[in-house]
Amino acid sequence: MNNVCKYLFLLNIFCFITMQANAQTMAPDALARSVTDDVLALIRADKEILAGNQKKVLELVEAKVLPHFSFASMTQLAMGRNWRQANAEQQQRLIGEFRTLLVRTYTTALTQYKNQAVEYKPVRMAANDTDVVVQSLVKPVSGAPVAVDFNMEKTDGGWKVYNVKIEGISLVENYRNTFNSEIQKHGVDGLIKSLAEKNRSNAQVTQK
Repeated sequence: MNNVCKYLFLLNIFCFITMQANAQTMAPDALARSVTDDVLALIRADKEILAGNQKKVLELVEAKVLPHFSFASMTQLAMGRNWRQANAEQQQRLIGEFRTLLVRTYTTALTQYKNQAVEYKPVRMAANDTDVVVQSLVKPVSGAPVAVDFNMEKTDGGWKVYNVKIEGISLVENYRNTFNSEIQKHGVDGLIKSLAEKNRSNAQVTQK
């Protein structure tokens, strides 16, 4: 995954930050639009984030972003048919390691923010829909807009993101080939070990 994709993903993640009570009652597109200006203004005003303070970005992600993502659904999507091979304990460990991997990977990208704008399209949905796609355009200072779509599911805790697509390419599903290969070679426990090692390596880089 290149740095542009990482950046676009994390930039759009922050457009979903809001109070949990609002997240439970607002429509998914309204939720995104209502917080975008405030969130981007916060990022622009934070000198430490703009200076590349990854520790502070990580703290912000942990506190504000994670409640709006369904990491269980994201992990299951990334695992594909291999999900059924994992027992309950392995599934929980996979969710934890994949969550950490995604957070650590995309935290770095936020420091690359350069005043891009985000525009959201209205969501067409019925009152009883529980799975929708929120479409957005990331508009750089120069160059063509980039389409970023969010798959969101309705849960008891409000709308949650479970997949992100950039120009039609699923970032979550991009991990599937890697996961498949690791499981074929070393089994589910081998994949868990590989993810844990990657996360330890990323943590050491962040702490420097």
